Amino acid sequence: MAKTSGKAKEKAAKRNEYGRYKSWFWTIFAIGISAIVLLFLLASWGVFGTMPTFEELENPETNLATEIISSDGKSLGKYYNENRTPVKFEELPDHLVKALVATEDERFYEHAGIDAKGTMRAAVYLGQRGGASTITQQLAKQLFTQDVSQNFVGRVLQKFKEWIIATRLERQYTKEEIITMYFNQYDFLYQAVGIKSASKIYFDKDPMELKPEESAVLVGMLVNSSYYNPMRRPELVEQRRNTVLGQMAKNDYITEEERDSLQQIPMEITFTPQGHDEGVATYFRVYLQGFMKDWIEKNPKPDGTKYNIYRDGLKIYTSIDSRMQKYAEEAVHAHLANLQKEFDKQNKNNKTAPFRDISGEEREKIIRDAMRRSERWRILKEQGKSNEEIAASFEKKTQMQVFTWKGNKDTVMTPKDSILYYKSFFNAGMMSMTPQTGEVKAWVGGINFKHFKYDHVKQGKRQVGSTFKPFVYATAIDQLHLSPCDTLPRSLHTIEAGKHNNQNDWTPKNSDGKYNGMLSLKRGLAESVNTVTARLIDRTGPKPVIDLVEKLGVDTREIPEVPAIALGAAEISVFEMVSAYSTFVNEGVYVKPMIVSRIEDKNGTILYQHVPETRDVLSKEAAYVTVNLLEGVTQFGSGTRLRGDWGVNDPYYKAIMTGYPYNFSNSEIPIAGKTGTTQNQSDGWFMGMVPTLATGVWVGAEDRAVHFGSIRYGQGAAMALPIWGLYMKKVYADPQINVPKGPFPRPEVVTIQTDCSSYGKAASENEDSLPDELDF
Repeated sequence: MAKTSGKAKEKAAKRNEYGRYKSWFWTIFAIGISAIVLLFLLASWGVFGTMPTFEELENPETNLATEIISSDGKSLGKYYNENRTPVKFEELPDHLVKALVATEDERFYEHAGIDAKGTMRAAVYLGQRGGASTITQQLAKQLFTQDVSQNFVGRVLQKFKEWIIATRLERQYTKEEIITMYFNQYDFLYQAVGIKSASKIYFDKDPMELKPEESAVLVGMLVNSSYYNPMRRPELVEQRRNTVLGQMAKNDYITEEERDSLQQIPMEITFTPQGHDEGVATYFRVYLQGFMKDWIEKNPKPDGTKYNIYRDGLKIYTSIDSRMQKYAEEAVHAHLANLQKEFDKQNKNNKTAPFRDISGEEREKIIRDAMRRSERWRILKEQGKSNEEIAASFEKKTQMQVFTWKGNKDTVMTPKDSILYYKSFFNAGMMSMTPQTGEVKAWVGGINFKHFKYDHVKQGKRQVGSTFKPFVYATAIDQLHLSPCDTLPRSLHTIEAGKHNNQNDWTPKNSDGKYNGMLSLKRGLAESVNTVTARLIDRTGPKPVIDLVEKLGVDTREIPEVPAIALGAAEISVFEMVSAYSTFVNEGVYVKPMIVSRIEDKNGTILYQHVPETRDVLSKEAAYVTVNLLEGVTQFGSGTRLRGDWGVNDPYYKAIMTGYPYNFSNSEIPIAGKTGTTQNQSDGWFMGMVPTLATGVWVGAEDRAVHFGSIRYGQGAAMALPIWGLYMKKVYADPQINVPKGPFPRPEVVTIQTDCSSYGKAASENEDSLPDELDF
């Protein structure tokens, strides 16, 4: 009995001990659960930090980039503090979404913000077998956790906040919206914030254009874009990509055969940075920035605050055609690189290089003035340095990165030498516009925005040379009803002192030195004969010419009311010249150039819609006759090199006429145009028009003393015309652009004779075309 009783007591003791353990377990469990619940409550009440409000959850604040969109729907660039452009779920390819879910949150569609299974696994194995953060938690962390705590307790408390926010997000948004917000929020580095920017910067594509293996690269970066970055560790990123593809196969989003096939594809990155100095239409984007600044000042938000192009996510729909812009930039690059090579070759033995026709003292003065205008001088001056100390710093060699036609180059030179280096480069301004609508289709303000900030389309004004002469001819046609077939003497003509505000007698000379015979107006303009133009402005007077030019959109405040303006001493921008010439093609109706068609806010609400500004300037007949005159330039004047292939084996044409021959057929493609060259060949121009496109090109250097030594190389037909030829050749070859080849519009009634076959034909009409050197 005693023995039995002892065993019973032992069993009872064990039961009591088990009961105590059980009681302790449930007590600890209850305390743990209560603590967790309390922590949740305290976190939700904001004890551990401010929680987002309902409104903040509804509209999480993000910096959204303003996107610049071309007329053909392509992104030209962005204004941003963060380069973030949101996309909708419909814009995400299915394989990108599946790659995200398979890799980051396999049970995403099953949980309500917190994955209990994943959390338990992470707690038991201390995160060694995978983390517990769901996609929704990661989104909560990105949206509402500014600084991740570095200590354990702080991070645990932040984790509670993220759990609460995640559950609230799940109640507030659909699964598709959460995925979309996540992709829009993540920073992929290199100014690639959000999936749209990342797709563009790493693959030069929109998200919907991504291939499955490319989507896997971007999803693989989500674990840590700094570590898994294709520009830094491509082999590691490719391994990570293959892991993502493996996860997709594991979750039956792709087959094992597809996985194996995709993993064999080499990873190819098309790195396309989107900094403010890079990409397409850089000069245009800066001008557009000014347009937007003015628009914002005049158009506040409904609440009275101002829009911000760096964070409000506006969409600016522009007139620029991305394809035409690309062709224009390619044409400028190809010809200027070629032209520069010839210029440097001819300048080797020039003691005052890169300048010509100046003394050594003048050369030093140009350099000193450039030093004083430089940013380096300004910064050192603000630091309290003396002029002597600053000047001495320009003589010390330093490391720098300079522009070359083969790409940026790291080198060592003195700041003074760098000034001379950059002054030796030819630059360009080019604009292309649809005359009938005013839409600016291409805008090239220079050769490289990073190194040459000055915009030669709108900001710069240069002497226009003979491209001014059509304004004189148009005035004469409009006033005097002259015909292109009417003839005038080639002989010298003097406008005496006192007439037309002349202070002295003015007797312009012809560049070829010929003064015999008669010339038709058409031939006179085609060959750019100065004496013919002088006779015309003597008959019209300079004021009517200036009045016409002003109506054509040119700022005439600096143009003096004297006859000498007829030969092109006035300084006018490419922007103004193109809009003026466009009026001739548009049957005498001026249309103000348009760069923005509409502006939308981030929700797609239209904030601005362009309204064309037009005015009648010339009669249809006068405009048509002026175009007819300008067609003569490409038929038998300095623009004939656009037409044929003569001289194709001439070393001169090989050296200077980039892309020659252009072979624009007379019968198929009507071209009206005018070349222009200023004194000492400092500026080369070509204005070229077809029925639906007017394009102007200027080429020159920063200083007028930088120029070719001869008219043969320095004329507009060699400096600027090849850019137009290269550009239009590509435009016509692109079937998607579809520039028509029909004739210029002809009014129903034309009383002025334009067919000169049986009208006042001058004897010199049968002469061969004069050499290209005779373009002034």
